[in-house]
Amino acid sequence: MPYHIADTAWSPRAVLREGTAHCLEGAIFAAAALRVLGYPPLLLDLVAVQDTDHVIAVFQQRRRWGAIAKSNFSGLRYREPVYRRVRELVMSYFEGYINLRGDRTLRAFSQPVDLARFDRSHPGWMVSAGQLWWVAEHLVGVAHTPLLTPAIIRSLSRVDRRSLAAALAGYRPPAEGSPMPRTPASRRDARGRARRRA
Repeated sequence: MPYHIADTAWSPRAVLREGTAHCLEGAIFAAAALRVLGYPPLLLDLVAVQDTDHVIAVFQQRRRWGAIAKSNFSGLRYREPVYRRVRELVMSYFEGYINLRGDRTLRAFSQPVDLARFDRSHPGWMVSAGQLWWVAEHLVGVAHTPLLTPAIIRSLSRVDRRSLAAALAGYRPPAEGSPMPRTPASRRDARGRARRRA
């Protein structure tokens, strides 16, 4: 399924209809598919600086965590269920979580959020024809755990050119003048700007 760059939050039904998704939509779609297979529909938010957040669908097999994800960067996708703890799974994304300058940008993560909690407030969300921005809004509001100390952050180096080229394998740049997809991070930034203006 190709990655698309758009300011949308399609439901799983809309993703099936359109045949494309960005990270938020891909994660919601994967969580819905996991639910159909008998797993809880869990999402986890990864927070970055000078970059966009990333949302992944997480699952457990044999008490080990794995993830399904859609990304424009090659290292931020699927993870086999081999990680004992959620933080261990999250750290598997650290090296590949870079911006176009080669900065290592992953900083924090949420605990898994079970989308089943929204079955009453948003009935039929898996087959809805509407946008699911309320998922991103909820992810913005949940607690996030920092991954790195300030001293570690100051000591981080940029990735080398070959690593950056590998991360960009299959990268799809945005079209001239097209909006970047909104993520929980952009929703968080917009709320912060609104608070500062008030």
